[in-house]
Amino acid sequence: MSDQSTDGRKPDDEILQVQAGGRQFSDEELQDLVASSDAGARAPTNQSVALLISGLALLWSLFQLWIAQPQLWFGQYLPVLNASQTRPIHLTFAIVLAFLAYPAFKKSPRGHVPIYDWVLALIGGGCAAYVFLFSDTLALTARSGLPTQTQIIIGSIGIVVLLEAARRALGPALTIVCSLFLLYAYMGQGWLIPDLISHEGLSFNAIVNAQWLDTAGVFGIPLGVSTAFVFLFVLFGSMLDKAGAGNYFIKLAFAGLGHLRGGPAKAAVVGSAMTGLISGSSIANVVTTGTFTIPLMKRVGFTSEQAGAVEVASSVNGQLMPPVMGAAAFLMVEFIGIPYITVIKHAFIPAVISYIALVYIVHLEALKKDMPALGESKSFLGMIIKFVVGFAVFGAAFTALIYVVRYLQANMAGASSAIMMTALLVLYALLVWVSSRRPDLEVDNPNDKVVVIPTVAEVYPTGLHYILPILVLVWFLMVEQQSPAKSAFYATSLMLFIIVTQKPLKALFRGRSDFGAQISEGIVDLKDGLIAGARNMIGIGVATAAAGIIVATVTKTPIGTELAGLVEQLSGGILIVMLVLVGLFSLILGMGLPTTANYIVVSSLMASVVVSLGAQEGLIVPLIAAHLFVFYFGIMADVTPPVGLASFAAAAVSGGDPIKTGFTAFFYSMRTVALPFLFIYNPALILYGVDLGTTAGILQAIWIFVLATFAMLLFAAATQGYFLAKSRFYESAALLVVALTMFLPNVWLDTFQSPFDELPPSEFVEAVEAAGPGDRLRLRIAGPDLDTGETAETTLLMNVDADGDAQSRIDALGLILIEDGDALNLDEPAFGSSAGESLADFDFYGDDPVQIVSVQRPADRWPKEIFYIPALLLFLAVVMLQRRRQTKPAF
Repeated sequence: MSDQSTDGRKPDDEILQVQAGGRQFSDEELQDLVASSDAGARAPTNQSVALLISGLALLWSLFQLWIAQPQLWFGQYLPVLNASQTRPIHLTFAIVLAFLAYPAFKKSPRGHVPIYDWVLALIGGGCAAYVFLFSDTLALTARSGLPTQTQIIIGSIGIVVLLEAARRALGPALTIVCSLFLLYAYMGQGWLIPDLISHEGLSFNAIVNAQWLDTAGVFGIPLGVSTAFVFLFVLFGSMLDKAGAGNYFIKLAFAGLGHLRGGPAKAAVVGSAMTGLISGSSIANVVTTGTFTIPLMKRVGFTSEQAGAVEVASSVNGQLMPPVMGAAAFLMVEFIGIPYITVIKHAFIPAVISYIALVYIVHLEALKKDMPALGESKSFLGMIIKFVVGFAVFGAAFTALIYVVRYLQANMAGASSAIMMTALLVLYALLVWVSSRRPDLEVDNPNDKVVVIPTVAEVYPTGLHYILPILVLVWFLMVEQQSPAKSAFYATSLMLFIIVTQKPLKALFRGRSDFGAQISEGIVDLKDGLIAGARNMIGIGVATAAAGIIVATVTKTPIGTELAGLVEQLSGGILIVMLVLVGLFSLILGMGLPTTANYIVVSSLMASVVVSLGAQEGLIVPLIAAHLFVFYFGIMADVTPPVGLASFAAAAVSGGDPIKTGFTAFFYSMRTVALPFLFIYNPALILYGVDLGTTAGILQAIWIFVLATFAMLLFAAATQGYFLAKSRFYESAALLVVALTMFLPNVWLDTFQSPFDELPPSEFVEAVEAAGPGDRLRLRIAGPDLDTGETAETTLLMNVDADGDAQSRIDALGLILIEDGDALNLDEPAFGSSAGESLADFDFYGDDPVQIVSVQRPADRWPKEIFYIPALLLFLAVVMLQRRRQTKPAF
């Protein structure tokens, strides 16, 4: 976010306050901190240079809006660019702005752009623009395997300059990692490279061709996602924030929660969750909400480190919250090949229960310290009931709207769009009129002697029109199921209209005479929002381009296919050990990488490893669960010392010690650490296999949500050592057992009863014949590994989706059976089939055959829910023990 994009607050105190354990920064320094990390710290004093940087940022935003929706009326008059043309232009803007906006070093000048930065900006932008200008020539030469010497020179210079741009915008970590991957691709072998992933090495020309001149390296999928999706969502968030939605969300959170015990901390969590809807930056979230919430948390009894840690935990979790998710959601769409709405479906429950648990954690901290409320105390349970009722009312209204729109589309197809557009504009005008009846929200000073917390009734009418573009985004994503780019375009277009018109309309409704001046103000806000959105994208643009180097290296060398063997050796083939190793790997990488780049790196290397090793243990791990696993741990790197950037930002606000803040935040974030392991072993937590298109599926999702929320609250109470009263160690252990039982009842059931009946391979055809639609069979496959020749095993899941004879069902899977007495051998599966993809690592032409060694079908056994009974009895026992020591209400 830019230095003016958080809430427009002016510095209240230029004096730096020094407190025990750390220094509390002024507002001006905090805004500079955000600018340094998100938008570039350089602010040229030369007006012409400043206008040039702003003009380039503005032009970039306009370019992205143009390519987002070329089929509008002007599409027939302006050229329509394809992906191979838009990506180089996108990177050209990012590289040029990176050198103009980010100083080379901490001591480099910020007031002017040195000559070497101008040179680097022109060279880097020229190398990227070359790919656009000469795309036809590249198609006939480099992309056909015949690069010219000139192209190699341009490509090699482009790679070096890109890595320098990434170092400036993101720190040295990504540049170092990309350089190591380039060295590995070139050298192939050496004393630092294990034999398992060694190769002959690629030529210099081949590396440059693959990385810069082709469409799979720098200009590959990650940059394509940044170009097509991410920019629009970042711009949407920037415009919302510029319009005043950020301050509105914070005020609304405080109005609803500020009166409770530890209210400022609870408001920080909820405010950060709402801010996370429009921001993909954990550091910006910390500074935006933390400058107000952290001082108030300290006022009611939180230490500097605890206040900072609460803000860190809640702000970092903002990247888990759909729809933005720090840009990772859009990358998952491309990497996994599933619709965007499916990613949101899988990510929603873990994100929400994580936030609910964090609210509960700060509530427990408030109870432990007997913290007062700010103002008249209100009931936490009453607030929860009001929230549930409000959510139910909103859900019913949204459902009714769906039926109304469907009726219009069915009966008035030609006029339905015009009617809906008119209704939206009328609703917008009505909401602005409601807002104009009340004073505009001011930014509060948390250091005031008396803090007046408004009521929800006073706050919510002032910004209801900010909800409209969010609803439009959700509508097109979830109801119309349009692409993320088109949905973001429509939402952003409405936001552009709102930011220009809200002030003039308020002036009109209030009967003021400065209507023209308010129009000018709206246009200035629009310009500033477009510029801020583009500047916020500089780091993401160069990060996704640089991460493409890693993706291309993975595809061009054995590291992508052989890393599974290396991790298997380190973990001893034990899935839980391997998951811990992957989590640690993600944390270590993420200490210096932004979340998006970290996700690209780790998912490229590790996501398929999690799936394949899980299959070897007989556990079917959905690919989306593996991707969410590495994403969660990448996010935790923003918290974890010694390089947790969000923790340092929070310490700058609170004046606390950044290392202590980081450790406290990690402790508060234990639920976020536990969740990835839980949905690997129980994919139902991410609604995998749950059909939300049916009533039964919706009811199942509600049941999963309620159960997971209850379990996560108990997990939080166990890790915090407090429930109704301070917990003894055995009570915490009991609560932990209850929580894990609620999350993973199958662990206990599998201990007493085998989940599958084992059948010999000779009965495979009969088992397929007897299976009904919707049944699942699991096949244990063994055979020689394609690379090592050693015997490998995996598990293949066979979904019986339709009626038919056994052979047609087997053909649908892609298996080709060869009977050999009692043995059942396999020929190479049909190309492009699901079996072909799952068994790609087997050698079907070796001396030893690939065989089905066993067939497993679900056993008829107890329902797993039976273990909820002893768990609930254990829970009641803890309640009875703690009730005797309880001295204050639990809610």
